Amino acid sequence: MDVSAFSEESFDVKDWINTTFKSAEAQENKEAFVSSMVMKLQLYVQQVNGALEETSQSVLSSLPRVLRDTQLLQQEALSLQDKMVVVKREIANVEKDTASSIAVLERIDRIKTDLQTAKQGLHEADNWTILANDVEEVFESGDIENIASKLFSMQKSLTMLANVVDYEDKKLQLEGLKNRLEAMASPRLVQAFTATNAEQSKIYVNIFNQIDRLPQLLKYYQNCLKVSLSQEWRRTIELAQDENVTYWLHTFYDKLLSVWQDQVKWCTQVFVNFSVETLVEVYTDLLRNLDPGVLECIEAALKQHTNAMQLNLLMELKQITRHFTVNLYGAIDTSQNKVPEPKILHLAQAIYIPYVPYVTKYSIYETAQLGQQLNSLDCIHDDLSETINSLSLSISRVLDYASEANKRCKLFTEGCGYPGLLKSLNTYFNNYVEKYKTGIRMLEKRKVKHEDWNLFQMCLTLMQTIGEFLGNVENFEKTLAIDIIEINNKLQSTNGNVFGQYKTLLLTAAGRTELQNLVSTVQKEDKTVLDSTIKSIHKLCADLHRTTYEVIFSPIFSQLLLVQKAQAWSSTENKNASITSDLPDYSFAPQEYITQVGQYLMTLPQHLEPFLLRDNPSLTHALKAADPQYNRESTESGFADILLGIVAKETCQMFQDQTLGICELNFAACKQLATDIDYLGNVLEELGLSLTENLQQMSQLLRLSPEDYQTGTSGCNARVVAAVRQMRNITSSG
Repeated sequence: MDVSAFSEESFDVKDWINTTFKSAEAQENKEAFVSSMVMKLQLYVQQVNGALEETSQSVLSSLPRVLRDTQLLQQEALSLQDKMVVVKREIANVEKDTASSIAVLERIDRIKTDLQTAKQGLHEADNWTILANDVEEVFESGDIENIASKLFSMQKSLTMLANVVDYEDKKLQLEGLKNRLEAMASPRLVQAFTATNAEQSKIYVNIFNQIDRLPQLLKYYQNCLKVSLSQEWRRTIELAQDENVTYWLHTFYDKLLSVWQDQVKWCTQVFVNFSVETLVEVYTDLLRNLDPGVLECIEAALKQHTNAMQLNLLMELKQITRHFTVNLYGAIDTSQNKVPEPKILHLAQAIYIPYVPYVTKYSIYETAQLGQQLNSLDCIHDDLSETINSLSLSISRVLDYASEANKRCKLFTEGCGYPGLLKSLNTYFNNYVEKYKTGIRMLEKRKVKHEDWNLFQMCLTLMQTIGEFLGNVENFEKTLAIDIIEINNKLQSTNGNVFGQYKTLLLTAAGRTELQNLVSTVQKEDKTVLDSTIKSIHKLCADLHRTTYEVIFSPIFSQLLLVQKAQAWSSTENKNASITSDLPDYSFAPQEYITQVGQYLMTLPQHLEPFLLRDNPSLTHALKAADPQYNRESTESGFADILLGIVAKETCQMFQDQTLGICELNFAACKQLATDIDYLGNVLEELGLSLTENLQQMSQLLRLSPEDYQTGTSGCNARVVAAVRQMRNITSSG
């Protein structure tokens, strides 16, 4: 029977009983199983009681011995405590009695040390004298390693003579000997470095390291490498004189990358604790002092190209340089020891410094290239319709050229030249606008006094073309603004890549300020980046709108000039006034001049119809830019109603001005003029328009009898009332 469960802390009687009674034996005869279990438990209880009783007896019998041992331990502890007090007291007495003796011993020890130092100093002084006497003989032998060994020994001796009176003289003597050794070793050293002889170079590295001249040795190495690479640059130019600067630069940069990899491996073998910072310094100094310089070579090459092609050459050179910097930065970044960022920045500046003047003058080169591309567009022809069609077809190419300029700015200036690009684009677009101005001048020369619907259609077609151009420029301007913000963010976050700090590498201080001002302007959104161009196009729209209006209004103008010459109010007609004055109003018919105007106005909508059959956002856009009146909410006919309204308003105004110039009207002539005005009102009503209030009042005043004139003028314009009274020779009762 397993009773181990009784000793567990989580023992539960019920669970144990239930578990036990699940056995097959318990299921067969529960009563017998229970009796058996009870019997077993009673036996276990008896065994436990017996064991407890034996243990208790054993503990009771051993208690007197335990108490006795405890008392003995307590007595020994007290005795030990007394002895410790005595020992402490004795130690204190010893310290008190021997303090002076210890001080004497310490002084004697110091004297001994000083004597040993003095002895060593005398030995080293004697050794220095011996070495100094022997060194001349060693120098005469020309054995550089032996000389270095002697100087190293003298250097060790000198460290022991730091407190002697002639220490400084000895130090100067040693430096002089080191200088002689360096002068003697330098030709062989240079030869070893130039030939990249690792074994010989290691010997000299060890020698210079022993005499504390390792920095000077590194300078020899740097100078040798610089001279070698400078010769490589001149050799590249001399051997490829038929090639241009593009080939020279590409070849030389490849050589620099190859040499870098080779020198890193070689220097790691030769120098102790070599750092690529040494190579960075060499390359920086080399690129700043090339003869001839990269800038000089570029300048000479540019003189062989036209202004328009110079930017392409500069872009090609810049891409070669950028590719070189990416590879060089990768080589530097993979080195085990990190180079200080200022050192890398100086190297990057040395590489990019030839391009700074050209980035500063980027606008000049871009303007020249865009100007050439614009001149290649044949937009102006003798035939006006052909000119308008060519202008329409040229818009996509003009915008493509502008987009290419944007790409060139990113490639050549890394986005740093955006202020210059915007100047070039504004100049470019404004020069393109001049072609439209030429088209407008051609339209103006075609203007006639009679109706010319073909010319009118060409005016609207050109207006639509300008609207398309304006919409494209505005979309392009949004693209530019987005690009400027994105490029600026990219320039500000270079992720630790010094070669990506193009604001510092490609711009002068003034250039950085100009770029920052541009970014601030774009971010504020208070001014468009192509402000000059947008204003020019808006003015172009206004000029064309005025020309279009003049073309439309010219026939009306010609007819209205005949108002004052009409026969109805001539002196001959005035003689028959008594005959016609009593005729009813329906007996009067509108005169020819006003019917001509009316018929012309009625034909206007059908000539506008070709531009209204479909949605024409370009034309609408141009009209809105031309005149604020088109920005208000329009009807289904859109801008046509507004244009008709403008024409109708000007017609009414001119008609009024012309009628007010009539000197005298009899009553019949008044009825005739009122009939003409009403006819114009009916025509305008058919067009969904109306007479001006002044003309409506004039018609009303012309129909009043002289007797009713004074009472019938209430609510009318005083100027109109006075003018009509004067024409009718009605005396004022006022």
